[in-house]
Formats: sequence, structure tokens, C-alpha cells
Amino acid sequence: MRPLSFGGYDMDPHGVGLLFLGAVGGALLLPLLRLLKWLVTSFWEESVPLIEVGTEKVDRVEKSKRVENHYIYVPRKKDEHPNRVNCYDPATMEYLGFVPALNAESVRAHVEKARAAQKEWCKSSFAVRRRLLRVLLRYIVENQEIICRISARDSGKVMVDAGLGEVLTTCEKIAWLLSEGERWLRPERRSVGRTMLHKVARVEYEPLGVLGAIVPWNYPFHNLFNPVLAGVFAGNAVVVKVSEHTSWSAGFYQSIIHKALETVGAPHDLVHIVTGYGATGQALVESGVNKLTFVGSTAVGKKVMAAAAETLTPVVLELGGKDPFVVCDDADLEQVVSIALRGAFQGSGQNCAGAERFYVQEGIYTEFVDRVVGSVNTMRVGPALERGHSDVDMGAVCMPTHVDHLQSLVDEAVAAGAKVLAGGTPLPEIGGHFYPPTVLVNVNHGMRIMQDEVFGPIMCIMRFDTDDKAVELANDCRFGLGSSVFSGSKRRARAIASRIRAGMVSINDFNATYMCQSLPFGGVGDSGFDRFAGVEGLRGCCSVKSIAEDRFSFVKTYIPKPIQYPVSSSGFQFLQALVGLFYGAGLRRKVSAGWALVQCMLPPPKAVETQAKTKGSKKAK
Repeated sequence: MRPLSFGGYDMDPHGVGLLFLGAVGGALLLPLLRLLKWLVTSFWEESVPLIEVGTEKVDRVEKSKRVENHYIYVPRKKDEHPNRVNCYDPATMEYLGFVPALNAESVRAHVEKARAAQKEWCKSSFAVRRRLLRVLLRYIVENQEIICRISARDSGKVMVDAGLGEVLTTCEKIAWLLSEGERWLRPERRSVGRTMLHKVARVEYEPLGVLGAIVPWNYPFHNLFNPVLAGVFAGNAVVVKVSEHTSWSAGFYQSIIHKALETVGAPHDLVHIVTGYGATGQALVESGVNKLTFVGSTAVGKKVMAAAAETLTPVVLELGGKDPFVVCDDADLEQVVSIALRGAFQGSGQNCAGAERFYVQEGIYTEFVDRVVGSVNTMRVGPALERGHSDVDMGAVCMPTHVDHLQSLVDEAVAAGAKVLAGGTPLPEIGGHFYPPTVLVNVNHGMRIMQDEVFGPIMCIMRFDTDDKAVELANDCRFGLGSSVFSGSKRRARAIASRIRAGMVSINDFNATYMCQSLPFGGVGDSGFDRFAGVEGLRGCCSVKSIAEDRFSFVKTYIPKPIQYPVSSSGFQFLQALVGLFYGAGLRRKVSAGWALVQCMLPPPKAVETQAKTKGSKKAK
């Protein structure tokens, strides 16, 4: 065989083949080892106890639906009681019950109980913390249907959306913490630099104390468990304020957590859930928690930040998003369309990192739109938990006034020249808060629907010609949370993605960054700052302590004589020589600096002469 030439060198074809096989084998080895580890651990994880949590509250609601109709509840402003939060199913308007709207004093009491529990929990081993997570994981896996039914009942979503957004993501987070959590919280060695060669340095991650979280309503189960899992694993107590729109499910989910804590012998007060309106959230911000995570709108996030400033409480703000979804003309449309539909309509479009702005290159624009509209016209909308509606594709909109808001955005866009190709009008005949999957074209960035976060099932599609234009359009927005880029060329997709101003980007996929639980979650601009999830989010649950100490017990640090108090006249020359020795360029410069350093350490001539005279006078006496 003729040798292959590479970089000016001849290579044996057999060697090239072996090199290729070695590279492929090396790339596959790590995933295979991880798979083997997962299979091995699966056997002994079966011994994890399966906890039981009562479902009487849920059963009572299900029974009431089959027996009578007087539970129908239509919320109105005048019906709100200041001391309670009324709960209802947004898909049927059925009344589910109420929870207390806690005042500031009650919130502080919850925080203090959590603080007392944390002092005990922070001493726990990682083995105990992993056992807690395994107990929770087994319960979730064995009880997926009840968890999803409760989430669907409280938020209006369909079961598939609950399975994806509530169960799958939570299980993946637990699996990542079990696999890598301790690794990222162990003390970490750091370099010591040139002047501290006689030292060793490390960083330790200590629990902060009590973490607060204010979470939204779009994923009642996952949004509650997300801060709890990382916070408790890092040794903290956690107090979560759940949304007033999905407070009914929180009681059941809290019972799962408390049962798991009891099973592993952890303090009962380690995790608290508080319910109420904005005043309850403000009370949590001002309660003295050691750190607060807020997930919600930009407007409310600004208020949270202002309130937290009064007590210097550090905050993580995960705010609104208006994610761009860029489709290049060499993308695989068969793949892209199905992902685009999921990105736009998952959970009725109520996702902070949902795809809202679709930019499709001219060459495939028409085909993309035709495929999308064809699929949207087959989507079924309705209350997923009702008889005869178990096969619906999209559920209700959670907030009672949000349907009107969505319609106002569509009406404004149409008045400005946009065209509705599917949906576009509410569905009051179904009975709950329903808005159909909607497709808009002929939109532009002068429209409010292309600038404000929609948070609903509306897909706005624009065309672009060049990659530069795609980047320009993607960045023409004050939000910067997630983004997606699709191209048949990975190099091209990476080039576009690298120029998009966002905290996260998925290439040839949608929201893949969130399923990779080692990655941090967060954005830039009006999408907030700092990160939760991933390595950075886990370490963010900790106080970072820097430690430096002597490398050897027999080597101690002394202040050099020239800069001891009172400082010698050669003190500054000593420091100049020291800097030159460690950081000067070239051997000659370093040798010169070293000689100068020695001279500075020697006593001055007058001092030598005085010492000699003193010694002589002593001998004469």
C-alpha cells in the first residue's frame, strides 16, 4: 500500500487505521465505564427503602370530580382572602382547596426552625446525604404517575409534559448529584505561586446556612425540588416560597420530602415550604436567609434585588427569557420541525427557556412554515385529566389573566402586519384557561410580541438571509437566557452560537444544556445573573473559604529583617530586589536582583563598625 502523507510526513496506512481505532476506542471508553458503573450500582441501590406517602388529599379531589359539580370555583379579585390562597385547576376551574397566606412573622419562624435544623445537618456525611437522595429517587421512579397527575391538576399541563419537565429532569439532577456532587464539594488544592512555594493552598466549600428560594408555577414539582436537592446535599437547610398559582400540590410534595428526611434520620425542619402572595415572598427575602434564589419575571426580580440589598442578602436571579431558535438552510428539517414544536409548545409555551423567536433561512423558510403549520393543525388541546381527553397534546395556561394578555399581543401584531397561520383566538368553549398553539409570520422586531416575553404557546417565525443577519436578529433583544442553532455543519453552527449573547446555547437541539446537569443555568441582560444548577450552582450553595498553611512543620514564615518594624532604610530596595528576582525577565536580571537582595539583608557598614567598637570596649573593661 502507498504511504499516506500528513503534515509532510509519510504514514503507514495500517498505522493510520490503528490510530483511528484507538481514538474511537478512547472516545467510547469513558461512556462505557460510566455505563458499567451505573449497572453495578443499580444492583445495590435496590436496597434503598421505598417510602409511602398518603394520597388522601388527591383522592378526595378525584372523587369529588366524579360525584358532584358544586366544587367549580371561578376566581375573582374580590373573592381573595388576605389570609389564604385559594387553589383551583386551571383546566377545569375546579376548586381544590386553600392554603395559608403566611405573614412575615410566620415566615421568620420557619426560617429560624430551618436554621436550628441546619446546625445538625451540616455535620452529616456525604454518605448520609446520598442516601437521602436515593430514597427520594426511588420514590419518584416508583410514583411517577401520581406526581405527574398532581402537577397536571395544579398547573394545567398534560401528563407527557409533566413527565418530561417534572420527573425526568428531577431524576437526572439527583443522578448527577449522586455521581459527582461530592467531587465538586470536596476541598480543592490550588497553586501557591512563586513567593509562597513553602506553602500549600486549598479551597473549602462550607454550607451557607439557610437558603431561600422563590419559585414559579410552571413546573410545581421540579421547581420545588431543584433548590432543595442541591441545597440539602451541600449541607444547608432550605425554605421555599411556592407560587400562589400552584400551592395545592406543594403540600403533597413536601410530605414526600419530610418522609424521606425521616427515613434517613435527618432533621424534620430541614426543608420548609411557605405559601402566600407577594408579601410572603418579600418576607422571605427580608427574613435573614443566607442566600436567595428567585425564578420569575424581570419586573419582580428587580424588586427582590432591591429588598435583598437592605440586608445584603446575596441573590441569584433567573428571570425572563425570549430564546432565539436559528435554523440554517442546511439543517435537517425532519429533525428541526419536531424539536421546534416541542420548544414552542411544551407546557403550553410556559417555559423561561422556551423557544419564542424562530429565525429560518430563506432557502427553507417556506417548507419549514408549511411543515410547522401542518403539525400545529393536528394538535389537540384540552383538560388532560378529564375523561375523553387523555390523548390531548397541550393543556391549559396556568395564570387566570394570561389568556387575555396573549390575545392582546397577537392582536397588536396582526394590526401591525403580522399574519396568523394557525390558532390565534382563545378557546373559552373548553371551560378553563386555554389558548391554542399559534403560528405567526410577517412579524418584525418593532412588535411587542418579538420583544416582550410571551410565556405562552405562540410561535413567531421570521426569515433571514445571511448568518450575520441571524446573529443580529438573535441579539436584538434585552433578554439573553437560552438559544438554539441548527445547521448541517457543526462548524457553522458553532460560529453562529459563539456570537449569540446568551447564557446557554444548544447546537442542533433544544434546551440540551438543562438536561446536562453538570452545566450551570442562567442568563445575561434582563434574564438575570449568577447561576443555579451544575457545578457552579452547587458550589453557589456554599461559603467559599480559602486556606493557606506551611508545607512542612519545620519551615516557618518570618518577616524579613529589612521590612520588620521599625523598617530599615533598605526596606524598599529589598522589595524591589524581591520582585525582580521572582518576576524579572532573563537570567541576568534575576541574578542581579538576587545579589541586591543579599546586600539588603546584610547590616549596613556603620552598624558593623559600631558593633566592632562596642565589642572592643567590652573586652577592655
